[in-house]
Amino acid sequence: MKFQLITLLGTKVDKDVYEVVLPTAAGEIGVFPGHEPLVSIAVPGAIAVRHAKGDPDSQLEYFAISGGVIEVNPQGLRVLVDEADNGEDIIEAESKAALDRALKMRDSAKDQVELEKANQLIDRHAVRLKVADLRRRHHR
Repeated sequence: MKFQLITLLGTKVDKDVYEVVLPTAAGEIGVFPGHEPLVSIAVPGAIAVRHAKGDPDSQLEYFAISGGVIEVNPQGLRVLVDEADNGEDIIEAESKAALDRALKMRDSAKDQVELEKANQLIDRHAVRLKVADLRRRHHR
């Protein structure tokens, strides 16, 4: 099935895959070729991509997303998000340090705007750490 992952900066992924697991408000869903048409909200979390039917979990490709929209149609799967980071590109130590800074920012927020910005950064870096951890555990 055709899988497209599109960010504000352009197309991140556009290729044929076997399975994609996505985070939605109702929980994770798996999309395979021939899936029923669907439109759903993606929540911040990890996307896991299995490129071929027989691929083991150690070959899954991961993306950290900030949430967005999922569309499944007869042509394939399209996910529209503000940003998506490939698990290969995430440096765990940098994300941990950024999460710590965001937590401090939240604790010292002076108004609702600062608090909301801090919470967005916390969500972003927590998801990035989750993806880095998934990638590390499955690629051993």
